[in-house]
Amino acid sequence: MPTPSLTRHAPTGAPRRQTTGAVWTALGLVYVLWGSTYLGIRIVVETMPPFLSAGARFITAGLVLASLVAWRYGPAALRATRAQLGSAVLVGLLLVLGGNGLVVLAETDVPSGLAALLVAAVPMWLVVLRASSGDRPPLRTLAGVLVGLAGLTVLTAPGFSGEVRLTGVLLVLAASVLWSLGSFSASKLNLPGNPFTGSAYQMLAGGVGGVVVGLLRGEHRGLDPDAFSTASWLALGYLVLFGSLIAFTAYVWLLQAAPLSLVGTYAYVNPVVAVALGALVLDEALTWPILLGGAIVVAAVGVIVSTERRT
Repeated sequence: MPTPSLTRHAPTGAPRRQTTGAVWTALGLVYVLWGSTYLGIRIVVETMPPFLSAGARFITAGLVLASLVAWRYGPAALRATRAQLGSAVLVGLLLVLGGNGLVVLAETDVPSGLAALLVAAVPMWLVVLRASSGDRPPLRTLAGVLVGLAGLTVLTAPGFSGEVRLTGVLLVLAASVLWSLGSFSASKLNLPGNPFTGSAYQMLAGGVGGVVVGLLRGEHRGLDPDAFSTASWLALGYLVLFGSLIAFTAYVWLLQAAPLSLVGTYAYVNPVVAVALGALVLDEALTWPILLGGAIVVAAVGVIVSTERRT
């Protein structure tokens, strides 16, 4: 899954944003790299324990990002009040441990493409959370949510038919709800002013949480690093460097340089990329529930994102 959303940190009063070649390059990186993280996760968990590997990924990425912040902006940029640090830890646990961690666990049973399509429902859950807090989304947005829920119903069919484990499907759905809750909370809490600093602390908190959960699950018992495949090691490195650092940096830059309506398109392009890569690289089956349900969910998310950006 993507790195924590930082839309709340987008600057206000900035000059009009133009769609340049650099913008399209950065957007392409976000499309492909974040869409490919589901494939990377699937390859990692083939031989590595889910929570321990996810924890190692985000601890490494968080430390690297914190080091880059200190180098680029000075050590003072890493300062945060106790309240800001607490907020970052809470958001990190919801996003990284809950949202990403459950997806990693689920992908031990669920195809990467199906996981990506189920996670694509995040904008729908965000609308539900907003509505529950007293906000009144436009009717077009609510219609998109209803259509998306119908798509999710179709996507869960493989779990009920026995094609994949139902527990895995439910884990991904729970992950998308937790990710939405973390994103929603991030818009309400007092986080560090520097978005890179806040995300570094979120990664570290979620990564440590993942290691703790992995130890509690006993993933360390009988652990033999020699049994980890080269493909899993390469995929883990790919997730750290390309998924958590390069794509994240491109996304933060896009928030400052590109129209938000364009940046928001990653929400429904990523799952398409993930499904295509899963089929091409891992030969994952493209069954009718995945094709039909996925098309419905992606279309619904497109309606929601486009409507929300206009309003």
